[in-house]
This record gives sequence, structure tokens and C-alpha cells, in this order.
Amino acid sequence: MLVHGLFYKEFQKMLLILLCVSLSGLPCPTYGGNTLQASLQTKVDLLKSLIYDNTKATVTLDSSALKQLIHISSGSSSPPHRVSFSVNLESKSLTLGVGQIVKFDAVLTNDGNGYDDRTGVFTCPVAGTYMFVVDALSYPGLWLFLKVNKKTVAKLHVSANYKDKPLVQISRTVIVTLKFGDHVKVENQGNNGFINHGLYSGFTGFFLY
Repeated sequence: MLVHGLFYKEFQKMLLILLCVSLSGLPCPTYGGNTLQASLQTKVDLLKSLIYDNTKATVTLDSSALKQLIHISSGSSSPPHRVSFSVNLESKSLTLGVGQIVKFDAVLTNDGNGYDDRTGVFTCPVAGTYMFVVDALSYPGLWLFLKVNKKTVAKLHVSANYKDKPLVQISRTVIVTLKFGDHVKVENQGNNGFINHGLYSGFTGFFLY
């Protein structure tokens, strides 16, 4: 793409504006400004193929550089939010009363530091859509509720109709939309709710978009 000398200044202004729009949180230079903030230099490398020839008064913009500028300005260059956690019940089995939160003691991952193993509560650090998985190995009669704040969004249950009271593996998966600061937890809702340890029972959640 060629831009002749008469239009060079306007073209340069448009490029700077496009570059600034791609950088969230950074002020754009004014038309009369003589300096560009040092932090912009990290993106200026994308304009290395932009060559200004003083003798020909012509600007040549390589198509690959243009594609990169469009890619950045669309917002797709923003790094993805890394929020996820996966925890297990490892050291000992639990017997819980009604309304008690299940506190999983073995933390496998906790990107974003949303899960607190002291309380068993995940606090949403980034608003968006999340997937949660709850699983447990238990005897018949167990009731577990997955809650967002005070709202129940999923239930797990081992029927009391099982003969000989075997250990049963149960699991539940949900996708929910969370606001910043929302609390997600697993609560026992039955008397003497037993949850087996040894990495058979866990709680996992991660940010989707």
C-alpha cells in the first residue's frame, strides 16, 4: 500500500491512533505532541516494515505489518485470563453436619489464587463464564450442593436405596456466569455426610471466557 507525501502526516496520525487504541490503559498522543510514551515502543516494532523515503515522499506499508496492527486493534492481542483451580480430599475423610462447607485439603492448581483451602470457598477474581466439577466417593445418603453465593446451582446425591451401603462415586458438572467477588462452594446438606479421602473426591473450576 502506497501513501504519497501530501497525505503522509495524516497517515502517520492514523497509525499512531490505531497503535494507541490497541494499548489498553495508555493515553494517545495529541496531534501536536512531539513525544510518544516509552511504553508504546513495545508495539512500535510492528511498524518496522513501514519505511518513509524522504526523496520519493512515499510510505510503503508491508501487508504483514498491517495485518498485525489490525489484529492488535481488534483486542485479540490481550492475554487470556488464567483462572483455574483443582483440589482434592487427600489426608483424611470428612463427616459433615448440615450446612458445613467441604474443605478440600490438597491443592493441585490454583491459578489466580481464587480458591482458599482454609475456607473451602472459591472467590471469583475475574468476571466471566466458568465451569465447575464436583465429585465425591461416599456411602448412601450423602447430599452435596454446589452454591454460588446463596444460590444452589447443582446437587449431588447418593441414594439411600443402595443395598449393603457400598461406596459410590458421584459427579456433577455445571457452567455458570460469575461476577467479580462471587463465592462458589460445596456444602453438605444431610446429617453425617461422609466424603471419602485418598484423592477420590475433589472440586475443580476454571475460567472459560
